[in-house]
Amino acid sequence: MRNRDLSFWLFLMPVILSLGIVIIIPFIYGVIYSFTNWNGMVVTDFVGFKNYITLFKDAEFRAAIWFTTKFAVTSVILLNFLGLGLALLVTRKMKTSSFMRTVFFMPNLIGGLILGFIWQFVFISVFGRLGDLLGIEALTGWLSTTATGFWGLVILTSWQMAGYIMIIYIAYLENIPKDLIEAAEIDGASSYQRFWKITFPLVAPAFTVSMFLTLSSSFQIYDQNLSLTNGGPYNSTQMVAMSIVKAAFTENKMAYAQTQAVIFFLIIAAVAVTQVYFNKKREVDL
Repeated sequence: MRNRDLSFWLFLMPVILSLGIVIIIPFIYGVIYSFTNWNGMVVTDFVGFKNYITLFKDAEFRAAIWFTTKFAVTSVILLNFLGLGLALLVTRKMKTSSFMRTVFFMPNLIGGLILGFIWQFVFISVFGRLGDLLGIEALTGWLSTTATGFWGLVILTSWQMAGYIMIIYIAYLENIPKDLIEAAEIDGASSYQRFWKITFPLVAPAFTVSMFLTLSSSFQIYDQNLSLTNGGPYNSTQMVAMSIVKAAFTENKMAYAQTQAVIFFLIIAAVAVTQVYFNKKREVDL
């Protein structure tokens, strides 16, 4: 860094300033406000760890954490499975590969709120009518229970993000040397063996990137949760992001909401850093 000239720092300065103004300074203020009775306008009193003690006793927040964790784990597994599967499909030599890539990626371009309303219609109207016609009670009353609301959110998120994760896997699949696959095929390796012994290890970096993205996005989901279930029934499908917004703008507990946000940040950071660390070690061991 000592050898950088003035022009380097001049070019870098706008980015550093933007990062500090938009992210770092608000984050520091948010942590400070979590120790106060901040009402969104002024700080009326310094309360120490009172908000944190109240938060850890809050059963609704603990339920939101647990529901969000279950959702994130399920979504990460499904999204990476679907993303890799779609990538393997569209990298085959087919005339429709480019068209299929576009179709699979398109749901990612639709806003989360709109997706929520679309799938709400599908789950309630379409599934309900099919359930009535076929006599399958499991299809009727969709989103009216915690279990169906959970799987509704998982289906929506998987449909939206699978194409995006597919693009990441495609980038790594297309960089695998073709001569390795051809040599293994000549040596008599089956398609299953070629995948597990050559393809899968070589796309391990893509798995690290995809897992980080899916984990962070699954933990932070809000708009789909709002438009699909709105946290119902009885807040049983409420995720942490919705709990924070509810505390801040519905209950007007700004400092308490900021406390939730700080704890939520620490959880996401710990999970993300841990998975990157172990996945990077796995890449080195290959």
